[in-house]
Amino acid sequence: MKYRHVIWIVVLVLVVDQALKFWIKTHMNFSQEFIIFPNWFRIHFTENPGMAYGLELGGEWGKVLLTLFRLAAVVIGFKYMKTLVKQQHHTGLLVCGALILAGAAGNLIDSMFYGLIFSETNFYDVATFLPKGGGYASFLHGKVVDMLYFPVYRGYLPTWIPFKGGDYFVFFNPIFNIADAAISVGVITILVFQKRFFHKHNEKQPTEKEPVAVTK
Repeated sequence: MKYRHVIWIVVLVLVVDQALKFWIKTHMNFSQEFIIFPNWFRIHFTENPGMAYGLELGGEWGKVLLTLFRLAAVVIGFKYMKTLVKQQHHTGLLVCGALILAGAAGNLIDSMFYGLIFSETNFYDVATFLPKGGGYASFLHGKVVDMLYFPVYRGYLPTWIPFKGGDYFVFFNPIFNIADAAISVGVITILVFQKRFFHKHNEKQPTEKEPVAVTK
């Protein structure tokens, strides 16, 4: 697999991720929801200032540090992927690495630029692209757009379950985006197939020759 193939995977995921986010921002109010398949798949617009799946790193400085961390991770990630390609690692590992890199870059774009190019979204008004009065936040302070919601099960937990018995429960509750999904697929696939990915590469490595004893 060549490095340009990695770049194409990253670009493809970014285009799909950003196109969906752009459509959501310019066509839906905050918390508006479209039911795709009843009971288990919905498009639900929400935003979060933090990490994947709605996790947050609190405070103004937390947001800046998180965005800078994403930026550093993406830059290092591209360089590392080039090294993996040169070392001819397993194609599966390179594809997974490209997915993780694309996901990180997708959410990084939101954090860096969405506050500058979109107006604030609320429960009544749809956001405007490139508003005259400027965006809703400064550079590095944009919110990540999430929309994929899979509430496969909704109901009350059995009373015999410790601590949470009788509570209302939703599975799967987090709302995420294409970038989050790309990261998750890449990481989980590497964990599942790590022996295959790394064992094949180790087999290609030349083994050191044992020194030959010289007799007189």
